[in-house]
Amino acid sequence: MSHLSSNKSARVVSSVPRRRIVRFRAYGASLGLNTTRTDALIRQVEQGLSFRALVVFESQTGIPAPMIAEVMGIPERTLARRKAAGKLAPYESERLLRISVVFEKAAELFEGDVAATVKWLTASKRELGDHSPLTYSRTELGAREVEKLIGRLEHGVFS
Repeated sequence: MSHLSSNKSARVVSSVPRRRIVRFRAYGASLGLNTTRTDALIRQVEQGLSFRALVVFESQTGIPAPMIAEVMGIPERTLARRKAAGKLAPYESERLLRISVVFEKAAELFEGDVAATVKWLTASKRELGDHSPLTYSRTELGAREVEKLIGRLEHGVFS
């Protein structure tokens, strides 16, 4: 009897997912970009990022590509065309980079815990007019407000 109960608890323990922790050393790292130079990153954005950057971001965050595209303002059919072409337009690249920077800063706040970061980014916040930080990041101004909120939370200011 005790053998069965110990197997059962071992099974439960082994089915608990491990917490995924990430650290990003430069802007765009969550997109798979590995440049640390701002001028090189600007050039990449101006030329249009590879569609792969969106795929990498999806795999890093677990946020589905259609949701990312919605925040970026890309219709589903346009997303399919970008995938086929293998490249994002410069304005789409800038939007994706903006979202990734917000994610990276939020990940720092949550000490690299991806699940906690995504949960926070996708939940509505009173401080953002009951919008989620991810949705608020659709615009540059909104993203700056989300970054200010992250800064306040990092410093223990909760209002």
